[in-house]
Amino acid sequence: MIQHRPNMDWMLKDLAESVPQTRHVIVLSSDGLRMAQHGTDTDTADRLAAACAGLQSLAGAVSSEFPRSDGRMRMVVIELDGGFFYLMAAGAGAYLAVLADEDVDAGLIGARMRDLVARIGEHLSSPPRHNGQVV
Repeated sequence: MIQHRPNMDWMLKDLAESVPQTRHVIVLSSDGLRMAQHGTDTDTADRLAAACAGLQSLAGAVSSEFPRSDGRMRMVVIELDGGFFYLMAAGAGAYLAVLADEDVDAGLIGARMRDLVARIGEHLSSPPRHNGQVV
């Protein structure tokens, strides 16, 4: 049985609108499936979600170099020509990703992302799937 997820796009609107220079906000599962989006089209959100899955996996591999690490990625920030990319663990098997212009207030976006995850983290989870079905 496929579990239908409520539309969570509205949860991302406050984050996007409260931080000037925010371009795209998405929530994705750990395996790269888009769960919610704001400020972007579906194709872009799907591409970002797939790329984010690779980044969180890479971050997990790097974490093994830290003796006390639990292997989980908490946050990745990448500065690019023209902007910033943020990826934060958001719930069981879910991540919050934001793309923002280079003039974004980095401290503000990080704080708003943490606030959003703290407020609605239970809605930002993705149970494991087997053969396309929620288990």
